[in-house]
Amino acid sequence: MSSALRKGFSPALRRIHTSVCLRKEKAGRYKATPRRTFGLTYEMSLLPEEIAHKKSWNSLNTAQLEGTFLERESMGQDLPHKMAVEDMFIRKFMNGTWPDTFQSEIIIKRTHNLIRIAGITNYFIPAKKMYFLIGYTEEMLSLWLKCPVKLELQSASQNATIIKHI
Repeated sequence: MSSALRKGFSPALRRIHTSVCLRKEKAGRYKATPRRTFGLTYEMSLLPEEIAHKKSWNSLNTAQLEGTFLERESMGQDLPHKMAVEDMFIRKFMNGTWPDTFQSEIIIKRTHNLIRIAGITNYFIPAKKMYFLIGYTEEMLSLWLKCPVKLELQSASQNATIIKHI
């Protein structure tokens, strides 16, 4: 037995560091890769605190700018928490139906009774498959959400939307 243990000192007490924490946490930012192989688009490259200044929100609702929540509920329109769940469902459905296709964030715009979904897709999908997926997505989302859904997609090459690599 060592002399420190015989005297009643714990070896764990010797290992406590009293230095100031380094504050290396970065929330909402993409982590740099060792060889700078991860590409960032314009939206991804902006900082989280700049979302209201340089970047727009990914869900836009201009259906009822005037009016309260009670009026919306009595008229049969969705409340904000229901719209958030619907937006999450739309994004999950789009990412599942169009795997590895979107180069940008999926933007959802609501105007009156119409939901428009916008985004930038890759070139590698053949035209027949693209038209089928557009029709399938619009039809299924219209049935589930009980309102017309319109897709507004644009195609771009893989490197056209990448601004910088980290």
